[in-house]
Amino acid sequence: MSKSKKMQTKLTAFTYNPLWPIPCFKECVSLWKEYLMPKHIQKHSLWVGSIAEQIAFLLQKKGWKLKPELFLAAGLLHDLGKHYTIVHGGAHSQLGASLVLNHYFNPALAQGVIHHVFWPGEVDLQKFPLPLIIIYSDKRVKHTQVVSIETRFQDLFKRYGTSKEKRAMIQRSKEQALAIENQLNQILGVDLNAYPFSCRRLV
Repeated sequence: MSKSKKMQTKLTAFTYNPLWPIPCFKECVSLWKEYLMPKHIQKHSLWVGSIAEQIAFLLQKKGWKLKPELFLAAGLLHDLGKHYTIVHGGAHSQLGASLVLNHYFNPALAQGVIHHVFWPGEVDLQKFPLPLIIIYSDKRVKHTQVVSIETRFQDLFKRYGTSKEKRAMIQRSKEQALAIENQLNQILGVDLNAYPFSCRRLV
């Protein structure tokens, strides 16, 4: 068995547990302020949370038992560690997940945050809906604008593709995002590229 397959078998999706609190919108905004999230990242996170929530609602209509408020919270908090790592360095996804876990002790929420850059397991939405939908939602928002996967990754290659290794990592992430989109399109029977996502909340 390959190393990647061994790693995949160890991954577990945390299913919803009513004992694990889910922060509401106001609580998420309060955490943004506490951890000095820049305004442009707040707007980005607002869009990511909104898209994730809307996809969860669409899946609910297909009979999936999901908690859209959990998807909203994970999207709103996925970049919670960004300010600290911009200033001091480090992995913002890992820091953000630890902050979320410290505040709410919700492993499902923390999993959505820590894996929003890349999911190291199989792309299976039925097994891992939260982390995969947060990845997809994040990859549909370029700064504060909803764009296609292709447009988003053109920007990522331009900004971060400074070496062969980094370009390979970005390409792998792009392929994963497209695989998630393809699965969602098939499950929902819609073209998410053309779907009119909206964001009605104000920061």
